[in-house]
Amino acid sequence: MTTIVFRAVGLTFDAFLVSFSIMARQIIKSGQVAENRKARFEYAVEDTIEAGISLTGAEVKSVRYGLVNISDAFVQTSGATARRGLTAGSDINLVLSNMVIQALPTANKAVPFNERRYRQLLLHRNQINRLAGKLNEKGATIVPLKIYFNARGRLKVLLGVGFGKSKIDKRETIKKREWEKDKARVLKRG
Repeated sequence: MTTIVFRAVGLTFDAFLVSFSIMARQIIKSGQVAENRKARFEYAVEDTIEAGISLTGAEVKSVRYGLVNISDAFVQTSGATARRGLTAGSDINLVLSNMVIQALPTANKAVPFNERRYRQLLLHRNQINRLAGKLNEKGATIVPLKIYFNARGRLKVLLGVGFGKSKIDKRETIKKREWEKDKARVLKRG
């Protein structure tokens, strides 16, 4: 009997349980959705900038349920002049690559949902040109640090412009973090 009800809706029992567990999550209306903690460890972030992101309605709904992963994401240029290596021009765009937004199980199956598609960043032209110039520097990269909904309910991405750390720098970061933990533990004891 229950199988008939689920099949009438278009779901198997297992798919229903998965969708029920996802839908049982809290919807995120404002505040942080995802954070890329690995980026601060892997890169020496020099500058941060807030950018909007172009998403479809189904993607926004998935992000509101927290079904997003930005740990492997990075920013790259797209456009005709970007392929030629030029930085000036009005046809350069910055896109976020490798950001994974999972589809909701209850989403419309008629519309194809690509979890890893390029997502265009919404910035002013002078900000795009400045960031494209930074990307041309040797060893520079732009990574998303966190995704959040601002006070107006708009989805924003905090981008970090930085350079990759060497193994020695990573060890120093670990030593500093361990020292801070030990210091806090000793001060807490009194």
